[in-house]
Amino acid sequence: MIEQLNQNYGYLFEDKLLDEIMSVGVYKKVSEGIPLIEIGDYINSMPLILKGAIKIQREDKEGEELILYFIEPGDTCAMTLSCCMGQSKSEIRAIAETDVELIMIPVQKMDEWMSKYKSWQNFILKSYHDRMSELLEAIDTIAFLKMDMRILKYLRDKAMVNHDDIIKVTHKEIAQDLHTSRVVVSRLLKVLENDGKIELHRNHLKIIDL
Repeated sequence: MIEQLNQNYGYLFEDKLLDEIMSVGVYKKVSEGIPLIEIGDYINSMPLILKGAIKIQREDKEGEELILYFIEPGDTCAMTLSCCMGQSKSEIRAIAETDVELIMIPVQKMDEWMSKYKSWQNFILKSYHDRMSELLEAIDTIAFLKMDMRILKYLRDKAMVNHDDIIKVTHKEIAQDLHTSRVVVSRLLKVLENDGKIELHRNHLKIIDL
């Protein structure tokens, strides 16, 4: 864990802060597909990702889901930060996109470190900025991209966080993440294959145009 922490955050944080993270942080492993945070949960700790990737989703009143962004090692989730600092219920769902290893930081330390460590303050502010940029990108994608391009962007994002151009995902899962129907997804995946952007296989697909 020490090696992973130094690898992903050593260039961001000073040694004293890294020592405190090791002292108060709780190491956790979460298997692929398992929720870390559910909508409506009270959050009392913030994740620092050591390995893997987490998918952040919203849900409408009918229970339909929409993916917002992914977070990877070196990242944290701005919405989790907001809930921690404001002691409010979570408005997002966080699901392990891959097998994940992380350190959970108690909410009490988050506030203390803001004034104690300049590097922590910079990290939190940058995390807010990065996640806000990704939220704006998600809004632009919904507003301005046709569904076939939304699907292709979604697949490219999954390939990036999985570090693999082979994607194991069902048409139903894509439809749920993009708030559309499985029939539409199946039809547009075939269009993308005909355009030479992906290859469809029985249990997976391959991204050709990364």
